[in-house]
Amino acid sequence: MGLCSPLIAAALTLASGYLLFSALGTSPGEAFYVFFVKAFTSEYGLGELALKSTPLILCAIGLAVGFRANVWNIGAEGQLTMGALAGAGVGLFVPAEAPWLMPLMLLAGIAGGMAWAAIPAFLRTRFNTSEILVSLMLVYVARLLLLFLVHGPWRDPDGFNFPQSAMLSDAATLTPLVEGTRVNGALLMALVIVLAVWFFVAKTLAGYRMSVAGLAPAAARYAGFSEKKNVWLALLLGGATAGLAGIAEVAGPIGQLQPQISPGYGFAAIIVAFVGRLHPIGVVLASVLMSLLYLGGESAQMELQLPAAITGLFQGVLLFYLLAADLFINFRLVRKPAPQRAAAVTAPVAVIEKDAA
Repeated sequence: MGLCSPLIAAALTLASGYLLFSALGTSPGEAFYVFFVKAFTSEYGLGELALKSTPLILCAIGLAVGFRANVWNIGAEGQLTMGALAGAGVGLFVPAEAPWLMPLMLLAGIAGGMAWAAIPAFLRTRFNTSEILVSLMLVYVARLLLLFLVHGPWRDPDGFNFPQSAMLSDAATLTPLVEGTRVNGALLMALVIVLAVWFFVAKTLAGYRMSVAGLAPAAARYAGFSEKKNVWLALLLGGATAGLAGIAEVAGPIGQLQPQISPGYGFAAIIVAFVGRLHPIGVVLASVLMSLLYLGGESAQMELQLPAAITGLFQGVLLFYLLAADLFINFRLVRKPAPQRAAAVTAPVAVIEKDAA
């Protein structure tokens, strides 16, 4: 029944969208076409769909592993930003046009994301702090660091004073897989990582240990499974995949550092992980759905003059309905009988009154 929750949530989201578009004076049929169909009608649209799915897959697959072990990494957005900074730093300041420059940038991006995720891992295992709060607060630190660099030491001197870095060289840029689209090799890396994570979760002792820790923490402690190892592994894996997503964005469709390198992929990946039921294949399907919302939101602004917040609204409604569906699938409402009020007191009183009469 748990697999029904995403389908129920998606259906209720569509129903809410119908009411919303009607209230805004927009034809629901036209709006649904723009949001959920138009991307499939052209080669460029399919490429954009794959392009936006890539960072969502990378961020969500790492988060899903941690969520299975009850390790709540909410800071994938910050880890994505730090991965972009680390990888772009290599591309901007390593004077090389060699073939190994791109692999070095990707490794630097992974290391940057892991380093940022290591902070909440250390604080959780050493001082028992909440990884939710620490990882979330570090998102804003990473954003401020990005703003400092693009406004200051890394700003392009030939960029007419715009807050952006210099463009990455050809050797530091991911080339498109299909001519006429922007989708690049990061998509293939994401799919390989999905298969690797599936194998890790389903076939390895470490993956089994993390699943047990999430489903039955008491049993995991009794079996001697180390909680600290699970925390470190979950956060570092989430940081690595988010960091890879960050450098893939900068070295791919963006081509430079800018004040805004992500429209919120790290936060949207939390929804993707839960809609995908924390399963690798489900994460891929949920990423496609979420990327449809991003593309549909952009098209709705241009063609239907709808506000930009419509994308975030759909994301929030989808998560709300998913949690509600899980609640009513896993629990049931029970009418409790009315309590017998003061039966032991009223009976003697009645008897006393009867005797006095």
